[in-house]
Amino acid sequence: MSGILYLCPTPIGNLQDITFRTLETLKSVELIAAEDTRNTLKLLNYFDIDVPLTSYYEHNKAHKGEILIEKLKAGQNIALVSDAGMPAISDPGEDLVRLCIDEGIEVVPLPGASAFSCALVASGMPTGRFSFEGFLTMNKRNRKIHLEEVKNDTRTLIFYEAPHKLLSTLKDMLDIFGNREIVLARELTKKFEEFFRTTISEAIVHYEETPPKGEFVLIIKGKNPTELEEEIRAGQASPEELLERYGTENLRGKELVNKVAEELGLPKREVYDLYLKTKNKQGTGKEC
Repeated sequence: MSGILYLCPTPIGNLQDITFRTLETLKSVELIAAEDTRNTLKLLNYFDIDVPLTSYYEHNKAHKGEILIEKLKAGQNIALVSDAGMPAISDPGEDLVRLCIDEGIEVVPLPGASAFSCALVASGMPTGRFSFEGFLTMNKRNRKIHLEEVKNDTRTLIFYEAPHKLLSTLKDMLDIFGNREIVLARELTKKFEEFFRTTISEAIVHYEETPPKGEFVLIIKGKNPTELEEEIRAGQASPEELLERYGTENLRGKELVNKVAEELGLPKREVYDLYLKTKNKQGTGKEC
């Protein structure tokens, strides 16, 4: 019988945030797979846990993943941990989870600390709908492509960012998103926890004067739905323009009206009335 892969969240700062269930699970498994064994060893020593450790990270996941699968198939229970927070969120743990599912191995997630959820609920931004975008790439072109893809999303946007990339990312966001509201959260659950509620342009000024330190969670207000609708309308052809454009395709009156109404999301009757006015101006008042 196969073992179980346990996804064990670890504290993102304050060690007291670990759960009793996570501690019991870490003590009971045969092996702990860690993103950085040095960091995890400190955690295990703090809680007096003596269980073998093995590394599982981005650059060895292909090789090590197969080894862990074989151990699970042999009946060993394994706990997967990341450096901080929930494993498989923006880390290679997701690949191991997929391998387990493909092999029919049970995966058990344990609830616990997560940086983006802590930052979101304390940000003051809408929490009903949000999009977690994780880390942006180092490549400037690909980073801009990513931001362009989500710039019209009306949901709250969440990103992770390293301090040495923060200013470049904020400048790209200002260029693509405009000057939106943003909350920058850092040192979450630690002594110097900080929530900086501001705008993107003001954040740039602040961090140009005060070099950023620590990992950041960026919570950005989504696109204003009213502004988005106005932009779409501004860039959209009018019913009259579409009637004239599609009128050259030899469509029958009814087909032409239906096509324009469907494309613009307008009532067919409204488009039909415009169609009649257009035909009357041309001196051919034939109906559909």
